[in-house]
Amino acid sequence: MEGTPKGRRVEKDARVHDARHTAATLLLEQGVDISVVQEILGHSQLTTTKRYTHVTSKLASDAAARMGRALWDD
Repeated sequence: MEGTPKGRRVEKDARVHDARHTAATLLLEQGVDISVVQEILGHSQLTTTKRYTHVTSKLASDAAARMGRALWDD
């Protein structure tokens, strides 16, 4: 394939659309508020942004840890 580093072939098709989903999820994992992600992606509806993001085990784990701290830490 032309344009790949050192002529390497890309085995899996990558789409810009997939990159948007990945970027949205990574932004959430970094603690960026979903309304900011919505603005970055250019969505007028928050429901559209929610479809782009994916709950990862890291997000779920972080949420559980925050809840635990809120409930049990002094």
